[in-house]
Amino acid sequence: MNIQFRECDFFNLWIWLEFETVPSPLEQQYIEEIFNSWFFLGKLGGFNAENLQVQETGLEISYLDYGLDSADNTLMAVMHNMSEVQFQGTWARCWFDLGTTDAIALDILLNALMQFSQDYVVVNRVFVGGENPDWPIPKDAQSDFVDAMN
Repeated sequence: MNIQFRECDFFNLWIWLEFETVPSPLEQQYIEEIFNSWFFLGKLGGFNAENLQVQETGLEISYLDYGLDSADNTLMAVMHNMSEVQFQGTWARCWFDLGTTDAIALDILLNALMQFSQDYVVVNRVFVGGENPDWPIPKDAQSDFVDAMN
């Protein structure tokens, strides 16, 4: 799977996937679930790189004294909005307003997509940001955007 970053604006970010073949309806549902789950975790502040207490502890986490004060003193890191996942031929795309979430969110999504590509549906390329000239982004697509928490 080839991953390329193009122009990235966390408040207006398109993520594009190109598959080896046209994804079936079930495969499309898998992709939608990946994006929806990722967004839901982001909406709840799950990608806050300022609070990685378990990760920073290392492998020995038995009896870890998890500091809630430390967690409470971090800045909010929440995603704001996403669109419906759109499919066209071998392509899929989805728009996100990543809000104040930290960049670790993109690493986690890309890790999940790499494993998905190995185990389920081959993803040839992922573009983070930018636009594909053969599938223009709508100028006024606000009606296509949904808040997955409402």
